[in-house]
Amino acid sequence: MKFPLQKLRQAGDEPFVFDEEVDISELEGMNNDIRRITPVHVKGQAITRGNDITVTFSIDGEMVLPCARTLVDVTYPFHIEAMELFNLSPYHTEEGDDEVHPVDGEMLDLTPYIKENVQLEIPTRIFSNDDEAHDEAPQEGKGWQVVSEEPEETKVDPRMAKLQSLFNDEKNE
Repeated sequence: MKFPLQKLRQAGDEPFVFDEEVDISELEGMNNDIRRITPVHVKGQAITRGNDITVTFSIDGEMVLPCARTLVDVTYPFHIEAMELFNLSPYHTEEGDDEVHPVDGEMLDLTPYIKENVQLEIPTRIFSNDDEAHDEAPQEGKGWQVVSEEPEETKVDPRMAKLQSLFNDEKNE
């Protein structure tokens, strides 16, 4: 999603409005949990004041993530409100000013900032509500097993069974 600086300057005091679909499917290949992501809908406005450009935009889309319990696909819809600040001055320094991004060349590329905001929106854990997926999930593995929350019958260790019989005999007397 690139905008020529000339177009932004021509807007003058009026905001430059945009509304587009952006394909950010390269996020699927990065080292994150995104299995699939649909093209996102980005709409917003850019306001130019001197050498400063303020871009406010919203991002709407859906990504497919693995369930934390069962690893099945879970669709996660998201809506992000974002604001990015840019500076056109060649003399602008980034020292101590992490919030303002310099613009190189004659194009303002918003795509990296869209990707960054989407990556920040990825939840740490997501769970599937599908009961069938929970039934198909593995119930045990090497060194672990799923334990139900229902109370189990008290089982007597076979080595202690004779000792238990002595206690039972005492109670009967």
